[in-house]
Amino acid sequence: MSPARRHQNFDAIVVGAGPSGSTCAYFLARAGLSTLLVDRATFPRDKPCGGGITARAAALLPFSLDPVVEEVVDRFEFGLSYRKRFARVSEQPLVLMTERLRLDAFLVSRAIDAGAVFRDGTMVKEVRLHSGGAAVGAETWTASGAAVVGADGVNGTIARQLDVGGSRRHLVALEADVPFALVDRSAYRRRLAVEVGMVSGGYAWVFPKLDHLNIGVVGWKSEGPRLREQLHRFARSLDLDPKTLEHVRGYRLPLRAPGDPLCKGRSVLVGDAAGLIDPLSGEGIYSAFLSATLAAEAIVALVHGRSPDLRPYAQATLAALGALHTASWGGKASFDRFPRTSYAFLRTPQAWLAMKRVFQGHAAGSEAHLLIPRLLARLGGNLGKRYLEEFAH
Repeated sequence: MSPARRHQNFDAIVVGAGPSGSTCAYFLARAGLSTLLVDRATFPRDKPCGGGITARAAALLPFSLDPVVEEVVDRFEFGLSYRKRFARVSEQPLVLMTERLRLDAFLVSRAIDAGAVFRDGTMVKEVRLHSGGAAVGAETWTASGAAVVGADGVNGTIARQLDVGGSRRHLVALEADVPFALVDRSAYRRRLAVEVGMVSGGYAWVFPKLDHLNIGVVGWKSEGPRLREQLHRFARSLDLDPKTLEHVRGYRLPLRAPGDPLCKGRSVLVGDAAGLIDPLSGEGIYSAFLSATLAAEAIVALVHGRSPDLRPYAQATLAALGALHTASWGGKASFDRFPRTSYAFLRTPQAWLAMKRVFQGHAAGSEAHLLIPRLLARLGGNLGKRYLEEFAH
């Protein structure tokens, strides 16, 4: 790295200021570590994302997300192939709705308040590891630290530069906004709607926001050429003219294959950069917050000499998410193979109870969070096992 560039030393360097990166930087700085948080975009910036935060994800943070919450969901509606539908109501909030433009800026501000140094509009062009830590370089500066965190998302470069990403696979999503001027807002208040059985490997959704609905479809990568048609069909099922959809945008959701590394030397991957999207739901903010928290704990232990390396991060993350993701692959197979039977299972009181416990974060210390995907996995049978085997290769 060129000595002509300004150089600084930090305890930790976090590349990427999405939910995982900013949260990790917050916990690192709060623990007293000098922390650099870098993002190539200039903030505030928007990012394609449904913007739903489960209550259990919000519970991982030591501060409230109320300043950026646009709607609180306590009602779920499930549909099957535009033919059947049922609804459930919870006594407590299940999902908090926000916009990534607001959420990400808020989390960055919390990291800065905790003491992190933030540099936006800055591309990290090089990163390398050495026995005592890591070094990164941008156009006008370089920095060294005891550890580097790859939090630069599905399109980031840290995993590729360090050859640590593994065998990523992807779901693809297409979303759009619908102004409330075009729909009856009262019909969607506090309600999240999901349609299954119409997109291979996924579903369609409706998320209520402050001044619009966010609607979208997600499925296997092979569904990409048909996603726009699927989105338009879904819009028409809501009595919406596809021509009125605004801000139509697509994105990928990364899925970690079994055995993919989460750390290498003095580097760790968190959130989407680690491929920690849940295979069944496509939800990623919970795993972003969780992996960020665990990464910060491992780096603090490393810097203070309580751990010789960062392997405890990988072990803790797999212990927290591994069984759930494995079961989710089986559940995904069930919806692909037996959508009607899977839908019927979701209608049972047991399924709704388990779902509420997952969304509200009451599954700690038990396996309640595995009930739905494991029962669905039994329906998926060998197809779920085949998904995992094919995915691993």
